Amino acid sequence: MKIKRTRIFEKRFTKLPEHLQEKTEKAIRLLIRDMLHPSLHTKKVGGTKDIFEARVDYHYRFTFTIRNDVITLRVVGNHDEVLKKP
Repeated sequence: MKIKRTRIFEKRFTKLPEHLQEKTEKAIRLLIRDMLHPSLHTKKVGGTKDIFEARVDYHYRFTFTIRNDVITLRVVGNHDEVLKKP
């Protein structure tokens, strides 16, 4: 699988503290290997057609789509902020 990052994802990612950036990168590596890895708690975002969310840690999430073997990382941040505009 290939990874693509949206500008919004990159912008929010760079604003995260370094330890959360490291956790996010680890979660992305897990996502590439196994989208349903138990620590990711991957699930479809309610009310959307093809957007999923995965856990960075208890408070932080990222959203993504999968099309043609490309994972597009959409947004990362605090759980509530991410799910307002996935």
